[in-house]
Amino acid sequence: MTTPSKHLEIWNVSKSYPAPQGEAVIVKDFSLSLPEGEFVAIIGHSGCGKSTVLSIVAGLLDATSGGVAIAGREIEGAGPDRGVVFQSPCLLPWLSALDNVLLGVDQVFSNRPRAERTTIAEQALELVGLKGALRKFPAELSAGMRQRVGIARAFALDPKVLLLDEPFGMLDSLTRMELQDVLVSLLSGARKTVLMVTHDVDEALFLSDRVALMTSGPAARLGGTLQVPFPRPRERTAVLAHADYYSLREELIGFLEAQGHGSPADGSAGETAEVGDKEAVA
Repeated sequence: MTTPSKHLEIWNVSKSYPAPQGEAVIVKDFSLSLPEGEFVAIIGHSGCGKSTVLSIVAGLLDATSGGVAIAGREIEGAGPDRGVVFQSPCLLPWLSALDNVLLGVDQVFSNRPRAERTTIAEQALELVGLKGALRKFPAELSAGMRQRVGIARAFALDPKVLLLDEPFGMLDSLTRMELQDVLVSLLSGARKTVLMVTHDVDEALFLSDRVALMTSGPAARLGGTLQVPFPRPRERTAVLAHADYYSLREELIGFLEAQGHGSPADGSAGETAEVGDKEAVA
């Protein structure tokens, strides 16, 4: 089913729900394969099913048909082989930053000594720039710092696949860029297979190796993929100065605009992405 070149494989995934008219098909026959260490961003118009696909890969939602495999094994429900970072970090307010990270570490590494588990959590928080905030509670942290805790919580588990569901979508532009740089730094130290949902074209180009373009729903599909040629490690000014940056950006925006004007859902008119309007990517 899954070959070594397909560390994460999503094949023919469809998701539908009962509806008064019979059935509402959200995603239809979505297939995508990632080799180990690749970073793929899924982009498309709001409501096209990007987060539905990510939730199925995370094991938080059952597919109506199709399946997902990681390292050759089909998934069944959620598991520690996948680290998930949501748009909101969902921290427990009565626990410190360290204890929020330890919640997952204690479960996944329960066979290790307590001191070692604490060190794992502390190191993860240090990597995201929170060495001085280990004992602070969520209410004492800014939105960006809380999201850093969420990222640390996912990385601390050393997952085979990292899943990011618009992780910086609720942050201001400056904090968003800071956390993008944090993510680039983390991935340069421990290359992970990453699948990210984003509504930001520039974010997709800066972070990913490939952009997966989703057609508009209903019955959204994979409309195509776009290779991102920028060398790693990534540096923002170098990416912006790359000869291909603006042509790739225009290609992504052009696909979105085509989908927004009623292109066929089978992707024949091009390739899609998720940015609700041109302002969102300006």
